[in-house]
Amino acid sequence: MKGGSIKGNHIFVTVESTPTGPRRRAAIVESGRLVEVFFDVPGRRSLVGNIYKGKVETVLPGMGAAFVNVGEAKALFLSQHEINDEVLKAKGFEPWRGPAPIQKVLRPGEAVVIQVRREGVGKKNPQGTTKISLPGRYWVYLPKEERVAISRRVEGEQARKLRQLAYELKGSGEGAIARTAALKAPEADLERDFRYLQSLWKEIEGKAEGASAPKLLHEPLDLVRTLLRDRFLEDIDSLVVDHEEEYKNILDFLNYLHLHRLRGRVKLYRGTIPLFVRYDIERQLREALQRRIPLKTGGFLVVDETEALTAIDVNTGSDVRHRNQDAAILNTNLEAAREIPRVLRLRKISGIIIVDFVDMAREEDEQKVIEVLKEELRKDRVPTDFIDITELGLVEITRRKEGESLAVLLETGDEG
Repeated sequence: MKGGSIKGNHIFVTVESTPTGPRRRAAIVESGRLVEVFFDVPGRRSLVGNIYKGKVETVLPGMGAAFVNVGEAKALFLSQHEINDEVLKAKGFEPWRGPAPIQKVLRPGEAVVIQVRREGVGKKNPQGTTKISLPGRYWVYLPKEERVAISRRVEGEQARKLRQLAYELKGSGEGAIARTAALKAPEADLERDFRYLQSLWKEIEGKAEGASAPKLLHEPLDLVRTLLRDRFLEDIDSLVVDHEEEYKNILDFLNYLHLHRLRGRVKLYRGTIPLFVRYDIERQLREALQRRIPLKTGGFLVVDETEALTAIDVNTGSDVRHRNQDAAILNTNLEAAREIPRVLRLRKISGIIIVDFVDMAREEDEQKVIEVLKEELRKDRVPTDFIDITELGLVEITRRKEGESLAVLLETGDEG
């Protein structure tokens, strides 16, 4: 079966044996199209989400930052903007007046509970925060921030109800973000998830009290369990896995999450053809990582990733299905507007993205393309925004940094 013939939305998980241990890869396919891929690299541990009791190593007033030793290869870079309100109040500052001078908040040798918010990129140190966040299935619990927020995908009356429930569940000084999965969840499940996160934080605090810095206090879930918690939602028709032990672990974890209703959607693949080949994932991944990406219209994208930004050029190529040039250009640009957000998600491209669509003579055609682009960008779980059209007619997009791009990750994995 080719990927294009797959109907609905699916998650595929493959487990491969390597000399350094099992390697897990996962793919999300929407209507036959590969939209996201995840993988772990044996021997290369991600630090994002880890919580430590760290020791302040250096304070740099000129940078408004400090470096915190957490016992890893590199110290965490901690900006003064990432100091939580509780710490500021304990040092006599009023958080609502803005960030305080970091040299008056932290001293070398002082212990601090800190979480990794972003991997180090290149020679840069990983970034840390004392604004701790603990993700659950329905909530992101904020033990040190007194605020409530709702997923941007939840609107209207549902958002109001979730906001009200969050205020009922949280204590003083705590906060929460309602995730998209909370939209259709029973109130009992929402409360159970919230109380679990509160108890998890109390457990972490207990470990911190008796620990000498630096000390690892908490690690997030592994790749597959994170996917089950965050992405195995009601709109996923099946989760297919090709490893029997992993299959059993998945069913056990769904029980743990009280998601018994989703167990029937988990399938064990026993075919002789590799899972990612069988469902056309390998081919789609190779194609999406090329510099030149073909479009069905006969046009193509050219993607160039640099440290400063990513440039995407749209070309009409051999699109001759339309008798007039305006129709051919519009057709190519519309397909590019649908494809570009998928490429950003799949390749984990972030930062500034500049798109050079084929020039359009009619303003109404340009608006059609921009509306399609905006609609597709809204499907991205990572905050991604259409910014503007420059004076030169270039479209500017921004996508929040979540770590290395897929090309860099694959390169690192191959080296490992």
